Order: sequence, then C-alpha cells, then structure tokens
Amino acid sequence: MYGQDRVTVEDVRKLALPLGTRVAAGDGMLNRLVGWTTIVYPENAALPKTLQSNEMVLIALPESGSRQISDVDILRWACDLDAAAVVISDAPSTALIAEATAFSMPLLALPSDARARMVEKAIVSLLVDRKGQLERRGTQIYRQLTQIISRNEGMNELIQAMARLTNKAIMVQDKRLQVIGSALQPQFVDHWEDVETFLRKQDNLPTDLQDRLKVSDIDNPVIMQSLPTPGMARFISPIITKDIGRGYLSIVGRDIELDDVDQLVAEHGAAACAIEMAKAKAISDTEKRLRGTFLDRVLSGDVSQQEALKQGERFEHNMAQPHVAIVLAWRGDKAPSLRRLETTVNAIVSASNAGALVWQRERENEVVIFHACDTEAKDSPLKSMKLAETISRDIQTHHPGAHIAIGIGQLATDISNWRSSYTESRQALDLAIRLQTDAPLFIGDLGVYQLILSLGDREKLQSFCQRTLGKLLEHDEKQNGELLKTLEVFFQCHGNLSQTAETLIVHRNTLLYRMTRINQIAKVDLERPEIRLGMHLALTIRRLLGPG
Repeated sequence: MYGQDRVTVEDVRKLALPLGTRVAAGDGMLNRLVGWTTIVYPENAALPKTLQSNEMVLIALPESGSRQISDVDILRWACDLDAAAVVISDAPSTALIAEATAFSMPLLALPSDARARMVEKAIVSLLVDRKGQLERRGTQIYRQLTQIISRNEGMNELIQAMARLTNKAIMVQDKRLQVIGSALQPQFVDHWEDVETFLRKQDNLPTDLQDRLKVSDIDNPVIMQSLPTPGMARFISPIITKDIGRGYLSIVGRDIELDDVDQLVAEHGAAACAIEMAKAKAISDTEKRLRGTFLDRVLSGDVSQQEALKQGERFEHNMAQPHVAIVLAWRGDKAPSLRRLETTVNAIVSASNAGALVWQRERENEVVIFHACDTEAKDSPLKSMKLAETISRDIQTHHPGAHIAIGIGQLATDISNWRSSYTESRQALDLAIRLQTDAPLFIGDLGVYQLILSLGDREKLQSFCQRTLGKLLEHDEKQNGELLKTLEVFFQCHGNLSQTAETLIVHRNTLLYRMTRINQIAKVDLERPEIRLGMHLALTIRRLLGPG
C-alpha cells in the first residue's frame, strides 16, 4: 500500500472518481503520482500554458455544445506537459483511445451523469484530506451496493459490482463455507483452484472468525490474511445478521495491491451481503411455509395430479417424476435443533443438485425429503440411499456425538403414491431408532425386522432372547466383558474375522479367543448356520425390543 502522502491515479480512480468510472487506456500506468487537478473546457480555444507537476486533467462537457478544441488536442497538450492522467466526461472516441495508448497516458471515462466540478472537488478532497474522503467513499460504496439490493438484482450482481470496484477476486460463502457466489479476475486464474481449496476449509478461517456467535464483538470487522499461494492475500469480513455470523466475504488479490478501498468494500460489502441474505431468507421462509402447506395436503390425499403439476411449476420442481420419501429425525437426548437438521439437508441437496422438496415438520419433530428420480428404474431407491448416506456422513463430520435416524420409502410413481412412500419411510425411521443405527434404512430391505415386530408376543420374543443370549449377558455383566458387542460386530461384518478385529480395534488372536469363549459360555457352535441365524435373530430382537 502507498503511504498517506502519496496518491496515485489508481487511488484517485478508486477513492475520488465516481463509481463506475472505467479505464479506457493506459491501464498499466495507473501507479503514476497525482499532485493536483485542473478542469479544461473544450469551448475555450486557448489552453493553459503550464500545469503543476503530476496534475490530473479533467475534460468537461462543453456547456454550449460547441467545441473550440478537440479531446485529442487536449490529450496531446496534457502529454506535452507531463500530466498524470486525462479524465473525460463523455464516451471516448476510437481516435482518443488510440492517441492515449500511443503516448502511454492513462485515460479514464466518467459515467454519463458525472459533473466535472464535483469530480474536481472529490479529487482535491482526497489530496488534502485522505481520511475524510475515505469515509465519504465508504458511504458511496455502501449506497451503490444497497441500490443493487433495492433493485432486486441479486447476490451475483452484488458480487460483480464489488469485483468492478476493487479489480480483485470476490468470494461470498455461507456459514459452512459453501460458495454462494464468486467473481474471478483473469490475473488469478492460474492460482484460483489452490486459493478456493484454502478458503473452503474451516480451520483456515482467522481465529477471531471461527465462532459465529462472537464475530459481532470483534473490534475490526475486516481481517487481512496471507494465503498459501506466494504473494496472495485476502481481506475477509464476516456477514452478520442478528448478531450471528451467517457467512463470509473475501476479497482476494496480491498482498501488495490490497488497499484502503478494498478494505472499505470488504466492510460495506459484507453489510450489503447481510441484507441480501436476510432478504433471501425471508423469501425462502415464505416459500417453505407454502411448500409445507402443500405437502400436508398431499399426505392427506387432498391434491390431484393436475394441481400437483401446477404447484410444482411454482416451486420450480417437476412433480411428474417418480419420487422417494426420506424421513430424518435426531435420536438421543443431546441432539441439535430440528432447524439445524433442515439446514444441513438443504445444503447437501443444493450442493448435489438433487431434485428434492425439503420439509421441516415441527410437530412430528422430523425433516421430510421427497427426492425426485429420473425414471421408474429399479435403482431409483439406491440414488435416494446415496443421498441419505451423504447426509448421515455430513452430520457425523459436523456434529460429532449427535445421532441421526433415517428411513427411506418405496418409489412413488405419481402423486397418489406419495402418502404410501412417506408411511413406509416412517416405518423404516422407527426401526432405525429401535436399532440405534445412524445408517439409512430402506423399507424394502427390512422384511425380517417387520416380521419380528408383527409377531406381537413380546414375552415370547424376550424369552427367546434370554434362552439364546442369557449366559453371555450374565458373563458380560459379571466380568465387564464385551462378548455380546463382539458378536454384534461379527454379524455386522458378515462373519469376516479380519474386518471384525479391525472394527473392534483388537488383535486377531484376541478376537479368536473371544469367539471361542462365546461358543463355550453359550454352549453353541457358531460354525453351524442355524446357530448363527438364531444368535443373529436374538441380537436383532434385543435391539428392537430393548433390554428387558
């Protein structure tokens, strides 16, 4: 960054010239120093004979409409007197651009509504009162960005505007560091993949920004951080709504080129992004309520196929496709909020481009997904299973210690079958809770469990468990042993001893000893298929009914 006593053409462009000013020629000469500024009026035939050192020349629009001297002649005069740059009030001609390029003279074109006198005042203000001009510029930047929001031009235009203001790369991320939008400058293309990989990792956030509940308390809302790519750095600012961090704005560039304006854009841009995200959330919440009301009617059988297709157009979702119902619920006492689960599901559905309707059912304490499938092919539930497994893995990663239950129903070929698919997914969810498993359960794979529950005679089922497992239970209670756990993992690993030992984190010899003790204590031979089936069923019944 340049010192406070040095003002360059680029400083003037970024801090004093109207927002929207563009560089028409001499882009590589913007580091020239600016000492003062003067206005030239084309209707006057005579030009001043001298200029102060490093003056910036402003060419005003002729008030009368008639010119006594051309813009090209004024530019040549400015070049002869070693002007710092030429600023024109209307669109530059091809000849003027060619002349500026030939003389390596920076040529800047003001927006059409700019007035030369006001521009001169802003430049002088920068030269004599940089701090005051910085504050005024910050207000201008914030006003321009909020105007984009008021015109409903969206987050992408907000990002593009920040890229134009800074000539740097811009990235907006949500609280999970998923990229909401970005703008890449050509000079950073070769390094961008490495930069983006770094920016996506939670551990790489500056320490002050890692706790979303405390970011509103930090003294400096903009932090400069070096990046692993040599010579690269970023300004990062938290996007805060209701005193909680909702995301992050990064302005990425070469460390020696990040300046005061970039810092202003980071600060005010984050505030503008917060407004846009809050607005988007309000719209999203309204859409969720409408979607929830519609899906409630679907499950009550109150929606025809024709009405469903029409509503689907409103939600930008193809209701004509086959769908699979997936139901998710936290299990256990120390569970995050249902809202957190819905947010996780929405993020994964969005990132994977999975066509799905997500629905938070507060009274039922569950989140429902109706997952669209491309065809009626038999592998459609497998695709839904993969989506559910992705959600389960994400929860285990981001919420260690929390447990999830996920149930998946059969394929519903049209809207009249959605209710059945949902009912089946609820049955699978109930089994997942009983079995205390985080793995998604597909109703089509659960025949044996449903058979056991349908038997109904709880005392007989418990008696069978006691006869089959009682001696092992008694041993484990007395010896604080792990024979039952060993047996469960053995069946989970389909009888593979190596996988069982690896899962239990024990030596193979230790596992072989335990298997021998199981045979001895229970007085069984696990090599016999019927014995394995009985032991496996007893363990399954015990998990379904609970110990008792």
